[in-house]
Amino acid sequence: MFIVTAEIQIKKGSEAEFKDWIGKSNAELAKFDGFVRRRLLESRTGKHVILIEFETKEQFESMHKTQEHFQIQSKGHSYMDGPPKPTFYEVVSQ
Repeated sequence: MFIVTAEIQIKKGSEAEFKDWIGKSNAELAKFDGFVRRRLLESRTGKHVILIEFETKEQFESMHKTQEHFQIQSKGHSYMDGPPKPTFYEVVSQ
């Protein structure tokens, strides 16, 4: 399993629209091979992280190179103050 966390800062006043966009864009991402899920997390202090799960790193990278992903990513960035800060993980034990 390949997991990405992306720290993000949502623009003030865009939170509801961003949450709606997450749901809609997840439907598009679900069409990609290896996609498991993507969730928006919020800490008790109001910070946000997107959690993305793919079966393999290769499937994630393949999706990341598509025009569809570029369009999804561009729309998502329009709701953010700055670019996401990703961290990449491989599940090594369960």
